[in-house]
Amino acid sequence: MLQTELRTRAHAAVDYEQQAEKLSLESSSRTTEDGDGHGHAVEAKFITPLDPVIETADGNRLPAVPIQEAHKINLLKSRSEGRPYRPGLPRGLSRFDRQTAGLGAVDRNEWAKDDKESEFSRLDEAIPVLHTHPLFPPLPLYGPPSLLRDLQCVILRTTSALLSTAFLAVIVLGALFTSIPHFVNYAWLWFTFRDPYKQRPFYDEERRRSAIRLEQEKEWQRRTSNEGVARPNGTTKSPASSEGPYVPLEGGPDKLACDIRYYARRVGLDAEEYKVHTEDGFILSLWHIYNPAEYTPGPDVVRQPDEPVVFRDPKDGPHQYMQKQYADGNRRYPVLLVHGLLQSAGAYCANDDDSLAFLLCKSGYDVWLGNNRCGFTPEHSLLQHHDPRMWTWNIRQMGVMDLPAFVSRVLEETGFEKLGLVCHSQGTTEAFVALAKEQRPDLGDKISVFCALAPAVYAGPLIGKMYFKFMRVISPSMFRVFFGIHSFIPLMMVMHRTLPGKLYGAMGYRVFSFLFDWTDTRWDRGLRDRLFQFSPVYVSAESMRWWLGRECFAKQKCILATREEGRSEAVEDSEEAEEEESPERPMSDGYDRGRTAWYDEHVPPLALWVAGSDDLVDGRRLLKRFERGREPFVQVVHSKVIEEYEHLDVLWAMDAVEQVGKEVRQVLWKTMPEEARRICRKISGVVDDDGADGQPR
Repeated sequence: MLQTELRTRAHAAVDYEQQAEKLSLESSSRTTEDGDGHGHAVEAKFITPLDPVIETADGNRLPAVPIQEAHKINLLKSRSEGRPYRPGLPRGLSRFDRQTAGLGAVDRNEWAKDDKESEFSRLDEAIPVLHTHPLFPPLPLYGPPSLLRDLQCVILRTTSALLSTAFLAVIVLGALFTSIPHFVNYAWLWFTFRDPYKQRPFYDEERRRSAIRLEQEKEWQRRTSNEGVARPNGTTKSPASSEGPYVPLEGGPDKLACDIRYYARRVGLDAEEYKVHTEDGFILSLWHIYNPAEYTPGPDVVRQPDEPVVFRDPKDGPHQYMQKQYADGNRRYPVLLVHGLLQSAGAYCANDDDSLAFLLCKSGYDVWLGNNRCGFTPEHSLLQHHDPRMWTWNIRQMGVMDLPAFVSRVLEETGFEKLGLVCHSQGTTEAFVALAKEQRPDLGDKISVFCALAPAVYAGPLIGKMYFKFMRVISPSMFRVFFGIHSFIPLMMVMHRTLPGKLYGAMGYRVFSFLFDWTDTRWDRGLRDRLFQFSPVYVSAESMRWWLGRECFAKQKCILATREEGRSEAVEDSEEAEEEESPERPMSDGYDRGRTAWYDEHVPPLALWVAGSDDLVDGRRLLKRFERGREPFVQVVHSKVIEEYEHLDVLWAMDAVEQVGKEVRQVLWKTMPEEARRICRKISGVVDDDGADGQPR
């Protein structure tokens, strides 16, 4: 018996080494001569039951791999060490079976199938089959670099460079063609001595703000030439003036820079950048907005990435640097803002004092801005930009990995137990996915309120446009041929880096307006070019396939339910509506609406601002889900439908401060934990229960 056991362990050890090599950073033929095991796969860590990452011998992480591959390396590792392998979380079960399954429950047939498929898998089969999981299809497995894999990458890079560029050219031409009537009308109005902008809803306010900016530019030039004091970084700091406590640290004509710090300094604030480590090895950018009159930014050493672990025990030693700068009673409550698809944190900072980030900071909150993975500068602890494994992620990883990493780091730096979360568009998708009871519901215990701006949960009618239909028609394999296995249409980033700011801003507006059917009707046109300096960013082709491909969001029309489930709920709603309207018809016992709930008792309070003229997403349908009782654990503390608003107006409309910003500020204060309220300063502009306006201490 002993010899049999030893023989079994020996075979398992050999198989384990083969599986480990399959999941390692480099193959054995490319390992370093010193043999330090750099990037050598050790085991799979399951962040959620559906999200395994590979831990390496040097303590780093490699991104998600298919579940069967992760279970196989753990199974072989346990066998080689003579231990039984008992996965601690259910897998291989249907969605609703997992909710009732016990700890360690496994679908044995699925397990056997996975093991068999894993045993005979090859690198040239990295592209998944056509029919996969309806909500979150598995990501491809790209092993260590090899001649075959490198050849595949070269071929797909070449085809996608040509085809995606042609696709982008069609979009640009379409944007220019559809703009012809606008330009003709513009020219005709000027030719007939009429102001083409006279009919804009904020025409007078736009002119007033333009005049103010022009005067501020002249005032800055006078100060820098007569009164300014030179600073080591080449800027000037003007002396205290009638502008109050927030004296601009930058000024003059707008440089149209893709720089959060530059725009923060123009309104008397400043920003520092933190680096955050996700559990799958990505390095994210996290911006902290602060008042330079009361806070000194931390040294570089405290702003570097930590270990790829989130929500560490306090005994591990959170940073005390920031906490020491504020006394109890005058601390700032942390608020994390997360941006939307193809956007970056700068979307919250481009509207001068009307920017949501600056409004919240000047009101007394501690404002943090998260940039999702890759962003403007793709970074990973092990992988390089050209490695396809760096781009094997979609909305699941952004929600399950990026968002917890941001929340964890902000809480660690500030010393609070909870924070306020504000998201726009795709940022709301990340949060709604992460908070689901099948994902990372415990994250909700760290959030005092989730403010969703233009929530992207249900698809709007725009998803049926021709160019979106094209992406939905082609197979996953053809999608990779067209758009590659790395970043999505990288030519956009080349244009972002090379084109002059004004030209890029004008082109960016036209293209995005054509794609997403929004206009600048309610924006300050004088700032429009600035708004588009912070987009687009690097996103993975897999992420765009999740949004627009044939299997996921574009087909299901929802992020957490299939199209069939949506139709079933619609039938139930219509039947109940008929019963309510017909007094002669006896009321049935009703449906157990909570049986398909996405969230459990961990979900934080929700506040929603829905753009009523938004064709990109359907926020009203989400509100209806809550109103119909389908989410018994969800507490909606605030909801508002702004009929005239389009998708980006919740951030950039000239009246967004009144319609959205001040209400967000109020909701954050209203839902703040009592302990945090006791040690934090009073937020200016909020109204207490007694009706008194708060003023900062």
